[in-house]
Amino acid sequence: MSELFAQLVEFFNSTQIPAQFHAVDVKGLFTNSYFLVPFIGILGYMLFKRAINGMILLGTGIGLWIFSGTPFVREIYVDGQMQADKILPVAGVGVVVIAVVVYILFIRSD
Repeated sequence: MSELFAQLVEFFNSTQIPAQFHAVDVKGLFTNSYFLVPFIGILGYMLFKRAINGMILLGTGIGLWIFSGTPFVREIYVDGQMQADKILPVAGVGVVVIAVVVYILFIRSD
């Protein structure tokens, strides 16, 4: 099992996804009209249609994106070694997000 986990972590790091998340200029993103106009349009449409489920899922995705850029998550790997004391909180966030998504999509379906 740990071999599979190690392979998944190696694949995730080889795709450079963490570096791409860290390279995003958040201030520049939310001041760019090419991003902001469609984003506000989507939120307005969801409010108009009262698509609360979609807004919760969108907020969850944005929250995960913000959480992935925090110093806490950045310090999980130090010198190529995973810090064991930081895995449980990150796994807890993952469990909460999965629970919210399952609740929204399956339990509270319209």
